Amino acid sequence: MQESIDPSRCKADMLLPWFLVGLVGLALLALIATSLISGEALQQPLPEHQRILVRTLLYVLAIIMLPVTNLLRYVQLRLAQTMPGTQPSKNRYQVAVAVSMALVTSIGCFGFVMYLLGDGYNTLYIFTLVSALGAFLYRPKLSEYLAIIEARNFN
Repeated sequence: MQESIDPSRCKADMLLPWFLVGLVGLALLALIATSLISGEALQQPLPEHQRILVRTLLYVLAIIMLPVTNLLRYVQLRLAQTMPGTQPSKNRYQVAVAVSMALVTSIGCFGFVMYLLGDGYNTLYIFTLVSALGAFLYRPKLSEYLAIIEARNFN
């Protein structure tokens, strides 16, 4: 199935992926706002030694998740180019963006969980900033979308 590369249509197709990035930003701001507004009323502090263990495990998981998200995104983009089927390139690209945004948002949620477990704002901010960095790194790119269209037209 041949898809044309119309610049105005391609830019319109990028609206939903960018909307997903905006949702990630709003979700991260909502986590911080909830923590600032509700404050310590939400916290259910764990003993310090348990909190340190959980925090360390979540830091390790976050550090692992960023490159794994990159790898998963790369695989999804290549599959979007090569998999047979009638699904439009737009949908294939949106799935790759949605999965990567969901993964980086979960990193921000780690900070909120640690805040709920009794950690301070620093941990919340660190995880939120790492999540925002992931959203920036794996943001939608028109070149990726055009590469999918071109590869599918070639096959």
